[in-house]
Amino acid sequence: MIERTGAKFSVSATTRTARRGEVDGREYWFVDDETFENLVRSGGMLEWAEYGGRRYGTPRGPVVEILESGTHVILDIENDGAHQVKAAYPAATLVFLMPPSRAELERRLRGRGDTDEEDVARRLSVADEQIQDAIETYDHLVTNDDLETAISQVVSILREPATSDSDPDAPAGAGPAAATRSDSV
Repeated sequence: MIERTGAKFSVSATTRTARRGEVDGREYWFVDDETFENLVRSGGMLEWAEYGGRRYGTPRGPVVEILESGTHVILDIENDGAHQVKAAYPAATLVFLMPPSRAELERRLRGRGDTDEEDVARRLSVADEQIQDAIETYDHLVTNDDLETAISQVVSILREPATSDSDPDAPAGAGPAAATRSDSV
């Protein structure tokens, strides 16, 4: 998707521990609770949310730099964060990636091999809430039943001109594209 649109992907920060194979600054910026809290208090987070007892957020600085160049930014965020982004950048395009069905979402969660029964049940409940919220508030819903088709749909959405109708201090010429994935909650 990045190659097909010229968009840049935003790397989120998290207070969770890195999993095997994850690299700081590639999958996430792995930070401690104090560092995360300082970023929130100082306005250094564009959006943030707590999920599963850990905090996740998008550092504002890199997003602003990309937007100032007139380039779309793709954020992989939860619904709470998407609402925060939309408040800061009303022109942001919110795209929600939906699982084809609840049964398929459950199959995907179990297939990861790192999710116990209690976590599967919790994640399915969260997904139900996120999907309902997405239907009411997102600009686009894309069903991820075939990866290439879903990517093509998002690419088509992102080919629209980047604009910004955010506050006067926000960068002109671009708005972030926030994608929330319920297919991997």
